[in-house]
Amino acid sequence: MMTLPIILLIGLGGFIGTILRYTSGVFFVKAFPAGFPYATLSINLIGCLLIGIIYGYFDRAQMETENWKSFLTIGICGGFTTFSAFSIENMQLLREGLYGSALLYIFISIIVGLALTFGGFMLAKH
Repeated sequence: MMTLPIILLIGLGGFIGTILRYTSGVFFVKAFPAGFPYATLSINLIGCLLIGIIYGYFDRAQMETENWKSFLTIGICGGFTTFSAFSIENMQLLREGLYGSALLYIFISIIVGLALTFGGFMLAKH
C-alpha cells in the first residue's frame, strides 16, 4: 500500500542513490578516462550486485519488511541505477520459468529503447 511514509522513505533512498551515482561516476571517470563508458558500466554492474544481495538477503531471512526493502531497492538502487531493477525483474521472470517473457523484455528494453532514444534525439534535433 502506498502511504506518505513509504513514499518519503523511497524518496530519501533515491536521494542517497543519486548522490552515490554522481560521486561514483566522478570517481570512475577519473580512474578510467578512456572513451569507453566505464563509469556507467561499473555503476550498473555494482547496482545489479547490490540489488541481488538485497533480494537474496530478504529472501533468505524470509522478511516481509517492505519499507526497508523498498528503501534499499526502489530508493537507493533505483536512484543509483535503473538497470538494477531491469536485472532483478529479468531474474524473477527466469526463476518463474518465463524464458520467453524474459527474452522479450530484454529485447524490447535494449533494442526498442535504443531506437526510441535515437528517434527522440532526431525529433528534438530537427
